[in-house]
This record gives sequence, C-alpha cells and structure tokens, in this order.
Amino acid sequence: MVSEPWRPWLQLAALSLVLFLITAATYSSLGVVLPMMVKDLGWTWTEAGLGFTLLGAFTGGSSMIPAWLIRRFGAAPTILSGAAMMVLGFLCLWATRGLAAYWLGAALCGVGYQSMALIPGTHVLGAVFRSRARAFGAYFTFGSLGGVAGPWMVFAVLDLFPGQWRAFWLTMAIAAAMAGVLCALAVGGRGRLSQAGAETDHEIAEAKAGPAARPIWRTREDWTVREALATPQFYVLLAAYFSHLLCGVTVASLSVAHLTELGVAATAAGAMLSFESLMQVLGRAGGGLLGDRIDPRHTLVFALAMQVLGSGVLSVANSYPLMVIYAIGTGLGFGLTVLAVTVLLLNYYGRRHNLEIFALTCLVGAVSALGPLIGGFIRDRLGSFAPTFQIYAAVILVICVATLFMRPPHKRPVARSAALEDESQPALAKRAA
Repeated sequence: MVSEPWRPWLQLAALSLVLFLITAATYSSLGVVLPMMVKDLGWTWTEAGLGFTLLGAFTGGSSMIPAWLIRRFGAAPTILSGAAMMVLGFLCLWATRGLAAYWLGAALCGVGYQSMALIPGTHVLGAVFRSRARAFGAYFTFGSLGGVAGPWMVFAVLDLFPGQWRAFWLTMAIAAAMAGVLCALAVGGRGRLSQAGAETDHEIAEAKAGPAARPIWRTREDWTVREALATPQFYVLLAAYFSHLLCGVTVASLSVAHLTELGVAATAAGAMLSFESLMQVLGRAGGGLLGDRIDPRHTLVFALAMQVLGSGVLSVANSYPLMVIYAIGTGLGFGLTVLAVTVLLLNYYGRRHNLEIFALTCLVGAVSALGPLIGGFIRDRLGSFAPTFQIYAAVILVICVATLFMRPPHKRPVARSAALEDESQPALAKRAA
C-alpha cells in the first residue's frame, strides 16, 4: 500500500482544481469576454474568432511538450512551466491593444492548458490510483464544472469592476499562478511519484492474478509507443478522441447561431448550451463511478452513439423536445468519450509509456479546432449549418461501429519465437554434423 494514503486524494483535489480553473478561464469565459473586447478594440468577428482557433490548435498541437518535460524534469516542474505559460497568456490578454497580443495570448493559454493540467494530470492520476476510472471521472467532472462556472466567474469580476474586462484577465493570471504553485507542491517530487506508481502497478498485477479479478480487460505488459502505433485499436481510439473534440467544439461555437436560424429564441438556444454542459458533468461523474465495473469499451460505444444522436437531432432541432435530446446526446457523449478513451489507453497499453501515447492522442486536438471553420464554410456555401452536424454525425457513426467490433490488442510473441529459433540452432547444427 502507499505509505501516505491521503496523498493521492490531495493530488486529485489539486489537479482537479487546476483543471476547473483553467477550463473556466479559457474556453468557457473567452466567449463571454470577447464581445466586449471586439467592441472596445474595433475588431471584426473573423479576427476575433481566430483567437478561438489558435487556442484549440495550440492546446492540441503542443501535447508533446509536457510529455517531454515530464520525462526530463518531472510532473511538478512541468505544472509550474504550464502555469507560467498560462500567466503570460492572461497578461497578454490583459494588456492587449491589438490583434497580435490577443492571438499570442490565446496561443500561450493553449500551450499552458496542456502543460498545466491535461497531460500531467492524467499522468499523475494514472500512477497513484488503482481505481483509475473513478479518479479520471472525478478529474474530468471538475473540468466540466469549470465549463459551467466560467461565465459566472466573468460576471462576478465585472460586478466588482463594471465594464473592465481587463480586470478579469488579470484576476485569472493571479489565480493561475497561485493554483500552479499549490498543485506542484501537492504532486511532489519525481521519486515520490515513481514509488507510488510502482506500488499501484503491483496492486493491479495482484488483482489480475487473483481469482476474483474484475471483468475488465487490462494488459499484463507495458507496450512501447511503436508497438501501440502498430495496432488498429490505437487508431480507433484516436478517431474517437478526435470525433468528440470535433463535435464538442463545433456545438459550442455554432449551435446557438444554428438554432436561431431555425427560429429558436437566442435565450433558449443559450440555455440549451448550458444544459449540454451540465450533461457533460453528469456523464463524467456517472462514468467515473461505474468505470471500474463496466468495460470502458462499452462506455465508449454508448458515448459515440449518443454523439451521433445528439449531432443528428441538432441539425433539425426546432422544438424544445428535440433540443433537449440534442443537449443530452452531445453532452453525455462528449463527457464520456474522453473518460473512456483515457482509461482504455491505460488498459490496452499499460502505464509505462502512457504519457507519450496519450500525448500523441491529444495531438488531434489541433485538427479538431478546424471544426467551426468547416461549419462556417458549409454555411456560406449551402446557407445552413444543418449539413455540418449531419456530416459529423455520419463520421462518428462509422467510428462507433469500429469501436463496437474492437477487441483488446495482443502483442505478437516475437521474443518467444526468436528464443525458440535460438534454442533450435544447436540441435540443427548437431544433426547436420
């Protein structure tokens, strides 16, 4: 057992606080602050919207940076470096007078998001918890709660400083610095984390070998990155992760505009987006509680099917019942997909190289940031957002079917075959003589 049983829970609390804060301060609140920035600085919405694209692209495209930093320096220094990047990004947004500073701030926040939270968070929790699905469920649930709380954080700061949107970014810079330091202290040094990881792996190995092992498949070996990349299962999981980002980002950025074009009131369309965020929270919380009892592959199939339903219904959602179905479908689908993919990567390929494998999976976030751009292009050409959501639903359906037929990967017995060949050589030589 881990010598300090309270420490993993402290680490979970600290990492969850960081994910909550930076999700609320970036993706969730930028859309609320941006209209004020556009009005004061005289930008076009095309120029302003590019900031969202840069935020998403740099979040996904920088995922290998924290993986390298963790291997070289450890998780705590990586979190501190991410906090520094996040603080610099917020300070750029606070001081911006033109588009260059705004775009730079968005890009820095994207890099900081990966280095401060997502990559080190999954790495640490995968090392210190045996019931990883529950830990990841709680962690990602707090991230979803940050999405719900972000607009309210903006309103709270603006109540104290009316009309001063710069005060919000300065407040977030101070909060990110404090949260980064506290989280790094909670995570601790590399030696402590390595010891906890070794003890956790030993407990999992004992659970596999015992007679009452749970009906969830877990590899008995640690796969290298090259070995994982040679399996079709990795690309199915990669596609699933890509699809949930593509759908989620597009729904967040285009659903309100699409619904208003269908005749829905803007307030009702915005309320459905908030309801969708609440479904994400419920999905991740429930998925975490059930994740160690239900095979995460089944959870992933369900999540993808819900995304297909939600995205398809959204394309024609001109009534409250249809809007509720869309919000439940995309909300639960988005919330459960990332949880299921994260756990499956650990179950299929082991913990030793999960840092690099998960980081490679996160790289698709840079491509998924094009989702709203594709949607806008289709809207300009066809006069409606509906085909966008229908196309995305069809793509996710294909991935859902592939996941349904996916089975755990198995290593090829290369080493064993080579050993048998080596053993047979003396016998063959003797027979030839």
